[in-house]
Amino acid sequence: MAQQLSNAELEIMKIVWGNPENVTLFPYIMDGLASKGRPCQKNTLIVLLSRLINKGFLSSKKIGRRNEYTTLISETEYQTAQTKNFLDKIYEGSAKGLVSNLIMGDLLADDEYEELKRLLENGKGKQ
Repeated sequence: MAQQLSNAELEIMKIVWGNPENVTLFPYIMDGLASKGRPCQKNTLIVLLSRLINKGFLSSKKIGRRNEYTTLISETEYQTAQTKNFLDKIYEGSAKGLVSNLIMGDLLADDEYEELKRLLENGKGKQ
């Protein structure tokens, strides 16, 4: 199972996952953080990227003076693992409990409710 990411690590991974290229360069990440209003010092980013490599989320290859970062875990894989962890921890594994809470707690917008209803009616894999 994928490890939990800190908020700062998750911000970096969202930038890397959102990159249309196969590899992500350091300046791309720096610019991405700055554009989100979360500028980061170079040394801080190096430490965070090292943590992501150690946790198995990224691999790094040095090309000349620059590092190229490649994802090892997709955003969907991480989301699925974290959702399962959340379900197990909060709802004792019950997806029904989560969905019920979303509906009864009025936490879904009308369009989200209708989309969820459509997904449930169509069944698994028939979207």
